[in-house]
Amino acid sequence: VIDKPPGLTVHPAPGHPSHTLVNAILAHCPDLPGIGDSTRPGIVHRLDKDTSGLILVAKNEAAQAGLAAQMKARTIVKRYLVLVKGKLTPERGAIEAPVGRDPRNRQRMAVVSTGRPSRTSYRVLQQWDKFTLVEATLETGRTHQIRVHFAAIGFPVMGDATYGMRTPHLQRQFVHACYVKFSHPRTGECLELESPLPDDLKQALESLTK
Repeated sequence: VIDKPPGLTVHPAPGHPSHTLVNAILAHCPDLPGIGDSTRPGIVHRLDKDTSGLILVAKNEAAQAGLAAQMKARTIVKRYLVLVKGKLTPERGAIEAPVGRDPRNRQRMAVVSTGRPSRTSYRVLQQWDKFTLVEATLETGRTHQIRVHFAAIGFPVMGDATYGMRTPHLQRQFVHACYVKFSHPRTGECLELESPLPDDLKQALESLTK
């Protein structure tokens, strides 16, 4: 399990052929090229470039198969700390809306009738007059799901230049993968890991709440 810093792309793509998390993983574990997708060796799920936090990587084929099965069965729990614009109510809820490519801009995702079923549950952790800090749990794993879902209900993610609200207090979207729970693919042991809020998001929270 890697605690990914913000600004690091997960796997090579047009415009990002090197200096990615996959490049770093291959340097550390040279036996990985044959594990799973050749372009994303060992990668079980992904995080956006500017999202920080916990990401799972399989180091052998058995681990890849075991973790992929858990992902398919939706038994892996992934939670995120997210700051949104506005006073979100109720304090607990779920956003259920299909997510797919935005027909007007193929570089973006959107809530569209032809999209894949998607569900994000949340609980409010703290509120101010103009902001809400939530813990969001992904029940599906669509591209940009958290950012698209909160924008769709009128509570855009702070610092998100694509779907949300720009702010001078943030250089990136306020999304941090803070918690993951899964079964060890070999031993079956239940593993729970947490990542504290990074300094840049802590400082942004302090600035925004003054």
